[in-house]
Amino acid sequence: MAIFDDNDITFPEDEELPEESSNRTFIIAASVMGGIILISLVCIAAYALFFAPNQKEEAASAEATLIAQNTQVAQMLTETAVANAVALTPMASPSAIASPTASPTPAIVVATETPTATPDIAATGTVAAALTQAANAIQTNVPTPSELTDTGFADDVGIPGLFAMMLLFLAVIFFARRLRQASAS
Repeated sequence: MAIFDDNDITFPEDEELPEESSNRTFIIAASVMGGIILISLVCIAAYALFFAPNQKEEAASAEATLIAQNTQVAQMLTETAVANAVALTPMASPSAIASPTASPTPAIVVATETPTATPDIAATGTVAAALTQAANAIQTNVPTPSELTDTGFADDVGIPGLFAMMLLFLAVIFFARRLRQASAS
């Protein structure tokens, strides 16, 4: 059995403990980041509560104004087309309506079958043209999109470019892992 002497035993209290490093820098950085996030949230809330509703109301008002203007323009075009059609309709000339003058030659009246009235082709064509112009003026062309807009990275580069970038990023990942394994060993 070994006998221990009190002088040979060392206690951990006798050793100097390393000083704890100050976390002051971390606390300051975390506080600054938290403050930035808090200010961002306040700004987003203010925008959502004050500015976004006003913009929606202005957009609705502008749309209503545009619809009213388009309606007014369509009405004016219709009225103009009808007025132009009426102005182009041939009127009977006063000389054609004048009564015939008496001729010195005696006329013999013979009973004949009365011809049926034929429609005036020129007048019918004029009315048809006026109605066509009025119908064209009333029609409003509403543009419909035939394709999607060209926005974003995928529209600029396309699928082959995205595939090439995927392969490039995978290569970077594999090479970075190999370099880490090589430097660790």
